[in-house]
Amino acid sequence: MLACAIMAIRDEKKQQTRQALLEAAIDQVAGGRSFASLSLREVTRDAGVVPASFYRHFRDMDELGLALVDETCQQLRRLIRAARTTQAPGDNMLAASVSTFLLYVEANRPAFHFLTRERYGGSKPLREAIAREIRGFVVDLAADFARFPHFNQLPRDDLEMMASLLVNTVVSALGELLELPPHHPDAKGALAQHLTDQMRVVILGALAWKPGTRVPTTTSAA
Repeated sequence: MLACAIMAIRDEKKQQTRQALLEAAIDQVAGGRSFASLSLREVTRDAGVVPASFYRHFRDMDELGLALVDETCQQLRRLIRAARTTQAPGDNMLAASVSTFLLYVEANRPAFHFLTRERYGGSKPLREAIAREIRGFVVDLAADFARFPHFNQLPRDDLEMMASLLVNTVVSALGELLELPPHHPDAKGALAQHLTDQMRVVILGALAWKPGTRVPTTTSAA
């Protein structure tokens, strides 16, 4: 019994140290630093642990960065999927997804500053990890659309194309969202409405889409 209690305390302490390292890195990035410029010693100093403790949790700084990507995105994926599954397809589902996204970003602004900077300017492992997470959002959304009568006859490629348009619309708005002052309900409400409207346009287009449809092109006479 005592041994189990001691193990539980050790596990809790280990988890606290790991979380302190992640938060220390995010705090540095939130101050305007690029993740690549952070040193292990800076992160451990701010986390209040000795450098040797770092290696009990991560092999190197890249692995810490990958953990930040994973934890931030996986939680968001779970929340958005839960929001979608409680709504019927249509405006309510779109509004619920956008609201969940905006609230999560507001609560985790430093982490999303990190993701935005590292998506194109970070190390190759981080860029690839962020791309995989965005792809995961697309796959999740396509799977959800496949359950709905209006879309379940579409080929998987077409569902993923539609999902990719929606996900990239939201991702593109991330920079604008992060530029808004914190706790600014009017500006955030306007952005939420704009995002929802953009997504509605994609959905309406998808409802008229038929596999193999191509928009005719015209060429001007020479």
